Amino acid sequence: MQKGILFLIPIPLGEDALFSLPDYCIKTIHGLDYFIAERARTTRRFIKTTNPPRPISDLIVFELDKREPEKGIDSFLAPALSGNDIGLMSEAGCPGVADPGAKVVAQAHKLGIAVKPLVGPSSLLLALMASGMNGQSFSFVGYLPQKTPDLVREIKRLESRSKKYKQTQLFIETPYRNNALLKTLIDTLSANTTLGIASRLTLPDELIISKPVAQWKKMKSPDLHKKPTVFLIL
Repeated sequence: MQKGILFLIPIPLGEDALFSLPDYCIKTIHGLDYFIAERARTTRRFIKTTNPPRPISDLIVFELDKREPEKGIDSFLAPALSGNDIGLMSEAGCPGVADPGAKVVAQAHKLGIAVKPLVGPSSLLLALMASGMNGQSFSFVGYLPQKTPDLVREIKRLESRSKKYKQTQLFIETPYRNNALLKTLIDTLSANTTLGIASRLTLPDELIISKPVAQWKKMKSPDLHKKPTVFLIL
């Protein structure tokens, strides 16, 4: 029996941003009965906004365990082994990138299930594109330490690495701590280091700023509280 395909389906980066998805992504969604996601409720709610041709209640959504993302993956992928296509979705952006769905993709490869990534919004790539920083060499380092001494040390380490390799460093923070992180970055980084922020990408209140730290110190910092934001330094 021919195995199904695992489709990696991007999700808009916020509400009312369905326009950011290509039509073929939506058509793919409408052709699937099985999905894997972090939360079934938000996944069903999103699919509903695409005006699916069948009742939402007919769809089967497997939930990933946040603490143990590899738990249950074999059972989630079982329909593909029986010839059914499956859609993998993140909470926002591209599945598998800074996302527990990477565990699903890895297991699909082990089981010989074809993986097909679809085009859609990626906050990391959009931020890098808009930053004017080095797009030839870059590193996404995830979340930085929360405690101030550790955070300052890590910022200085990333700045040193960026200077040595001319490499853009990208990272994120829990949205309610964005303002504190921005202040620490401005206070810690060298004056000639470029600091960029890309907040609420693709949404009506999108904000993108990329300036040397010396200029950041002369301006009023934007309010990033509870706004998904990517930070970049070079």
